[in-house]
Amino acid sequence: MFPSDRRYTKEHEWVLTAGMTATMGITDFAQRELGDIVYVELPAVGRAVTQGEVLGTIESVKAVSEIYAPVSGTIAEVNALLKDKPETINADPHGAGWVCKLTVSVPAELDALLDAGRYGALAGA
Repeated sequence: MFPSDRRYTKEHEWVLTAGMTATMGITDFAQRELGDIVYVELPAVGRAVTQGEVLGTIESVKAVSEIYAPVSGTIAEVNALLKDKPETINADPHGAGWVCKLTVSVPAELDALLDAGRYGALAGA
């Protein structure tokens, strides 16, 4: 249910790393809980963030939810597709619906994140 090639936060974000770049988004569980997503507030490229800091928000027909930085780093890229098509997160939360890419500044923080099995247990999968 949750891809095993990435790590997860207790706040329902996922992280896929390639070297010092971490692509992140929200999990399938999170998008199902939110319902139809209608707007995504993306972070600014170049912004430095610390683990747990609010990056932006996702607005659905049900609620507004904050997106948290899964690791410390600098925003390297945002998924511009989400500005016009926020529903991409509903359709493909672990793929085309990624939120942003960070250049990781504290790699050890990745070790504290959950693997797919532990996240699945947390999400009741």
